Amino acid sequence: MAYKRILLKLSGEALMGERSYGIDPKRLAEYAEDIKEIVAEGIEVAIVIGGGNIFRGVAGASNGMDRVQADYMGMLATVINGLALQSALEDTNVQTRLQTAIKIEAIAEPYIKRKAVRHLEKGRVVIFGAGTGNPFFTTDSAAALRAVEVSADVILKGTRVDGVYDSDPEKNKNAVKYKTISFADALKKGLKVMDTTAFTISQENNLPIIVFDMNTPGNLLKVVSGENIGTIVAN
Repeated sequence: MAYKRILLKLSGEALMGERSYGIDPKRLAEYAEDIKEIVAEGIEVAIVIGGGNIFRGVAGASNGMDRVQADYMGMLATVINGLALQSALEDTNVQTRLQTAIKIEAIAEPYIKRKAVRHLEKGRVVIFGAGTGNPFFTTDSAAALRAVEVSADVILKGTRVDGVYDSDPEKNKNAVKYKTISFADALKKGLKVMDTTAFTISQENNLPIIVFDMNTPGNLLKVVSGENIGTIVAN
């Protein structure tokens, strides 16, 4: 295996499947099977999941809601998704822990770095909910921050697109895919791989990001095995 410890970043929208909002149980089960496959290979897995399928803070703020309140609502949406993913993983007999940046002790452990690392060492999947616990920060930033904190080897950003392109491949059929690209070039070209804060954290800590299509079963195992799918963003 190319990596020992990974941080998997999933968008909330990815959980919608064919739905227009909420969680598609079929998509959730597919993700759980893919994650189980790499856990069985001895890969230590941490996960950060977004909440855009339930509530997006920026959208709420643009509709006149207080931005701080809206962002906290978005954080709670990530906890809902974390609970759903935890349940799906445990249905496949994968031991899982949900840790949240905001204390909700009735349903999840508070985020403690040493505890998270210990869970990973014991082969448990650790899901990080509630983002960074602060408004104005995205779950991309949370993914980069947690990846650095738990000493992950790589961030795997699972999307519905099979890598980074020079323009939106869903709108431009002639879009060109990058196999590899540097952080500097991605920023210069304005490629929206992750937000700028997440990029900076990853760049400064020499933490590569691999963008790949998570919706094709088996792709996650291919990525951690070192197969050349998706796009690698690195220094």
